[in-house]
Amino acid sequence: MAGARLGAWAWDEVVPHLRAAGHGAHPLTLSGLAEKQGLPAGQQTHVQDIVDEVEGKDLREVVLVGHSYAGIPVGQAAQRIGDRLARVVFVDSDVPADGESFLSGWPEGAEEVRASIAGNGGFWPVVPAAYYVGQGLTDEQIARIVDGSTPHPGTTLTEPAVLARPLGDLPATYVKCLLDGPEPGDAVAEVLSTGEDWRLVEMDTGHWPMFSRPRELAQILLGAAGE
Repeated sequence: MAGARLGAWAWDEVVPHLRAAGHGAHPLTLSGLAEKQGLPAGQQTHVQDIVDEVEGKDLREVVLVGHSYAGIPVGQAAQRIGDRLARVVFVDSDVPADGESFLSGWPEGAEEVRASIAGNGGFWPVVPAAYYVGQGLTDEQIARIVDGSTPHPGTTLTEPAVLARPLGDLPATYVKCLLDGPEPGDAVAEVLSTGEDWRLVEMDTGHWPMFSRPRELAQILLGAAGE
């Protein structure tokens, strides 16, 4: 699952590499975004979107992938699919904490985001091309992201996560994109230090590696799947 404002289309350059290696790949657009604009969505809607995709298609040995915002619902869904889960991959993402929202992890700027959502009909608006500069993207890649982005349902950012057990109990790989900051955030660093089966992988690119380094990202996902 791609991060805020994006849909399944964001994985178009990653999916062929996974399928060429013999794996199924099921990019999913979360409710209220891209081709699913207009569907009501809160954070738990997004969690259920993921669970329904896995269970509805009877998927097994699943590697759930969450980029940026999507790490929040993906981490919760991973706990709910039981023995269908093989591993979670968090791609430069936020991670859920029980009772905390996406915005809870913002030491600065959370009130500005809330005000932006309130002033834009309950949606976090899309951002201009300048927002993506310095993240290892070409002008063409930036234009593609901007053109494909849709406003993000605000309640998915403000509703609290619900975890049944510690996140560190999951088998997980965390992908840190170094142009977006050299170190994981505090919440991620803590679970990396305590989770028995958490691994850190670094990519020398920006926050949107599915566009800037799709082949390299695909290889990391294949590694997470045991390739």
